[in-house]
Amino acid sequence: MADSTLAPVVSADAPDARATLIETDIPARLDCLSWGRFHTLVIAALGITWILDGLEVTLAGSVSGALKASPALRLDDAEIGLSASLYVAGAVTGAVFFGWLTDRYGRRRLFNITLGLYLLATAATAFSTDFWMFALCRMLTGAGIGGEYAAINSAIQELIPARYRGRTDLIVNGSFWIGAALGAGGAVVLLEPGRFAPDLGWRLAFGIGASLGVVILYLRRFIPESPRWLMTHGQVVEAERVMDGIEGVCGATRAPDAARIALVHRRVGMLDVARTLFRTYPQRSAFALVLMASQAFFYNAIFFTYALVLGRFFAVPAEAIGLYILPFAAGNFLGPLLLGHLFDVVGRKPMIAFTYAASGVLLAATAVLFVEGVLGATGLTLAWSVVFFFASAAASSAYLTVGESFPLEMRALAIAVFYAFGTALGGIVGPWLFGVLIGTGERLAIGWGYAFGAALMLIAAAATLRLGVAAERRSLEDVARPLSAAD
Repeated sequence: MADSTLAPVVSADAPDARATLIETDIPARLDCLSWGRFHTLVIAALGITWILDGLEVTLAGSVSGALKASPALRLDDAEIGLSASLYVAGAVTGAVFFGWLTDRYGRRRLFNITLGLYLLATAATAFSTDFWMFALCRMLTGAGIGGEYAAINSAIQELIPARYRGRTDLIVNGSFWIGAALGAGGAVVLLEPGRFAPDLGWRLAFGIGASLGVVILYLRRFIPESPRWLMTHGQVVEAERVMDGIEGVCGATRAPDAARIALVHRRVGMLDVARTLFRTYPQRSAFALVLMASQAFFYNAIFFTYALVLGRFFAVPAEAIGLYILPFAAGNFLGPLLLGHLFDVVGRKPMIAFTYAASGVLLAATAVLFVEGVLGATGLTLAWSVVFFFASAAASSAYLTVGESFPLEMRALAIAVFYAFGTALGGIVGPWLFGVLIGTGERLAIGWGYAFGAALMLIAAAATLRLGVAAERRSLEDVARPLSAAD
């Protein structure tokens, strides 16, 4: 292929000739581009992360019955809940560690490393012989996915034009549910009675993610380093080369009057990060934590244990769990798909507040119906589909908000930190807690858990109206001034 951005690219490690003062129009040129096949390639190769995450989470839930029946594992409800919590704990640890490396060594290098870790760990899960091996593999799988969150979210936001950034980010995050549907459908086929031995079907199910990941690892060879990252790390020649290639693929010509920004190349340390979070943007930091923690509890507590609810209270057999998750997944994906453009048109604050509030109110109503025994398995599934139509858009907007709210030099680490703290507060304890509540067999106990999740979402909606940032259709450098910007 003639164009460098469509051929395998290796980011240059050698520093370019560095001037004290760097003037560049790369951000303006990126934001002026019309949507082209380069952007489609970015979404296909990078956005797959959420499909993989959805696949992993759904498989773990869909095969929970098979894991309990496995002659080798024989897990109980608490162990299934604990393994889910360890997956989230791994994601938290991986996000922070790989997020720091992403800001230091580049988006491209890290999103290949994290995908490689995911591939190895999820493949190893299929060979688990006892609970502790299974739990360790799930934790390492989570570490790979968590690292992907930081590297991929920052890369996508830096490569997508400002006027498309909101809808693109929401749809990419919402694609988690394409993976959920794949996982659910795969589990239905692989766990069908008589098709495979009791201890083989669930092992083959975890092989789905590894197979898909290999294809994506190949596609990522054609994605260049973020020009925005390159320009802030003194590699201006490489940044210009990559930018010229992107414009060539998109059929764009360089605008002579594109706005320029002045940067002074500098190394950003942890003190700079702490000062930015707690002194420059304390309200944004508090807001980001509220958004991430509330959606983390909402999702991880409910979805990780959804299969257990269907099995214990509605006697849904393990091999049929996937059939109930398919409409649930459809509602989750349709939310960001249909509402995403409104985050760019109507605005961030009103849409984030609306989706969080709608999720909380609808969850509370569903909890009451569940406790009263009004809903059967089908009715509960339909109710969840409606609740998560809005909740999926809300959760996706949390990642969008964190990425937009902080400077480019620390964007990946900021995403990782708030994902980690938010998930630690809301996500790690959720699956374990709901596993315990489900184990009691009491609908009221679970209902109180749902009510707590609803209250968190309503608090986040109120926080949005007070602290939200109007970032729609604005350059990232305008929303959050780069730390290397010249005074």
